[in-house]
Amino acid sequence: MKKIPGLFPLILLCSLLLSACNFPLQAAASTYSEIPPDSESTPNSEIAQEDGDQTPDYEAVFPQDEVNEITIQISPENWQFMLDDMANLYGAQGTGKESMPAPGGRAPLQGERMPPGDDGRQPQQGRRPGESGGFPGGSDDSNPTWVEAAVLFEEDRWEHVGIRFKGNSSLKSTWSLGSLKLPFKLDFDQYEDDYPETKDQRFFGFKQLTFASNFHDESFLREKITADLFREAGVPSAHTAFYAVSIDYGEGPMYLGLYTAVEVVDDTVIETQFSNDSGNVYKPEGSGATFGAGSFSEASFDKETNQDEGDYSDILALYDALHDPSRLSDPDSWRENLEKVFDVDTFLNWLAVNTLIQNWDSYGAIGHNYYLYNDPESGHLVWIPWDNNESLKTGGGMKTPLSLDLEGVGDNWPLISYLRDDPVYYQTYLSYLESFLEDGFGLEEMAERYEYYHNLISPYVGDERVDFSLIASQKAFDNSVSELIQHTRQRIAAADTFLTNQ
Repeated sequence: MKKIPGLFPLILLCSLLLSACNFPLQAAASTYSEIPPDSESTPNSEIAQEDGDQTPDYEAVFPQDEVNEITIQISPENWQFMLDDMANLYGAQGTGKESMPAPGGRAPLQGERMPPGDDGRQPQQGRRPGESGGFPGGSDDSNPTWVEAAVLFEEDRWEHVGIRFKGNSSLKSTWSLGSLKLPFKLDFDQYEDDYPETKDQRFFGFKQLTFASNFHDESFLREKITADLFREAGVPSAHTAFYAVSIDYGEGPMYLGLYTAVEVVDDTVIETQFSNDSGNVYKPEGSGATFGAGSFSEASFDKETNQDEGDYSDILALYDALHDPSRLSDPDSWRENLEKVFDVDTFLNWLAVNTLIQNWDSYGAIGHNYYLYNDPESGHLVWIPWDNNESLKTGGGMKTPLSLDLEGVGDNWPLISYLRDDPVYYQTYLSYLESFLEDGFGLEEMAERYEYYHNLISPYVGDERVDFSLIASQKAFDNSVSELIQHTRQRIAAADTFLTNQ
């Protein structure tokens, strides 16, 4: 792939001209930070149509030795729909910087302020999360709305692709800061009912892809490297790759920044990492996701597959087995029954890796960031980690991460505390810790990995717009590798000491 050329001379010239003329910055956005198109004929290239049965091409979509470049084309109307929907869900963009909507209804740039009532838009009264409110494509529960877009990649073009913003704190916080580098999701046959020619349209075998903005990660590496570490350790986990993303909503391609593309669990993760992909996929969230006694609610277990079947018996079976009184009176029977419905081994493997690397935003601290898959072949609910941008950190500023001995975890997190208190399971956890420390988390190997990906993505990070970038400074990015190495060194030393004393 071509690398983005340095734009600093052009940026300086444009900034001086715009300051002199007092023009809004966004009027020159495509000139200010545009990725030069591979070819002017790209928009006229043949629409890419692919068979839904195509084998996913991981080398094309998730390359490990290059940064893919894509451009997303959205009509001005659909782009405005997306921004208006976000404003209805989360309030005016840039409120974290005390900015107000700018004239004409466009999104304000970071730091740009307008007086109240001067936004040039009509508010959409009564819009609530989960209501379509007249937006094209509607919305999924409280998720932002879907709209149509086209995706350009190399010499191909995919039409009528669904796109929506996605995420939780990363989405809300980025919106509040006024940046347009928002995490998003693509669905390549979202509109097949409206456009039959896109039925089962795929992007090299992938129906959906998510794009993480690497929020709270000065290195841009944590999402990718942690997902790889889980998978290499034997825990099902999404594949990832780096993408330079541009958007064109009528003013030419504008570089949004470097993203991490993440494989969607209910799309190809269960298709390629399990022998049967017909089971229930759950994305737990909220109090029920803790598995605390009496906390179950259907609302806490969003179904990503088989939504028409209102059957949560597999989740309820895990609750029942986990909280059965035999845990204290007959541990052998308790373990046997728990293992009939839950892949305890995979969970303990995840727990060991996740605790050793240190993760500030995962189960044990917050009730989200994992999936459960009911594997039809085994009948077990299998743990699949998700959203790793707060991992591999010495300090996270959120909840307290798990200690290696798992002490301090109360019964409000029973999947950890109950298994920790069982001598058999605790020994299994220790064995996974030791195995990962010896074979998956060596200092030299990890340092090489950090350096390799840092060098790969550096040109793309350097060309991010200042008002779009989510890192504090270029210096913070430059120093991020040494911080990762130091964190890894500290965690290895802590684990060595801990295991020696067992």
